Amino acid sequence: MRAQRGVTLIELVFFIVIVSIAFTAMIAVFNQFNSASADPLIRKQALAIAESLLDEVELMPFTFCDPDDANASTATSSTIGGAGCAGSSEDTAMGPEAGETRYSTATPFDNVSDYHGFSMTGIRDISNTAVTGLSGYTVSISVAQAGADLGLAAAEALRITVTITPPAGGEAVVVDGYRARYAPRTSQ
Repeated sequence: MRAQRGVTLIELVFFIVIVSIAFTAMIAVFNQFNSASADPLIRKQALAIAESLLDEVELMPFTFCDPDDANASTATSSTIGGAGCAGSSEDTAMGPEAGETRYSTATPFDNVSDYHGFSMTGIRDISNTAVTGLSGYTVSISVAQAGADLGLAAAEALRITVTITPPAGGEAVVVDGYRARYAPRTSQ
């Protein structure tokens, strides 16, 4: 008898079935990767928004007194009266003064602590113009004394926390930064 060459019909059918199952599983994995491929873009956008807002806040002055205070340029402490502030101390008053907003041209936010409690739904630039394509994001900012975290007196540094929640309830992105008071009588 001669040795048989090739495959039988049954072997060929089994081969096709096995390859089909493997191919179907591979397609399912690719579909899962493709359906989740937008998530990194959304996360990158949220991170870019958070970093931009953190930079905006960190660039604001951090002085003993509110920059609008009559003694802002001469105060040597955050106390009210004497060599300190005439009105409000930045060490005790977190949040904007009456009438101040991020978007105002007449009374804009003018120091780090004004951003405490700030929030917005839909990303808007500093001129209050909605940024196209970012309407589903929400923002919240908190500012707290954090000098002790850095080995300083509590009021000598602020911790700024920016939280961005992406559309459709995605995972929030939280970015923290610190702002130290290093030139108390200037707008630095």
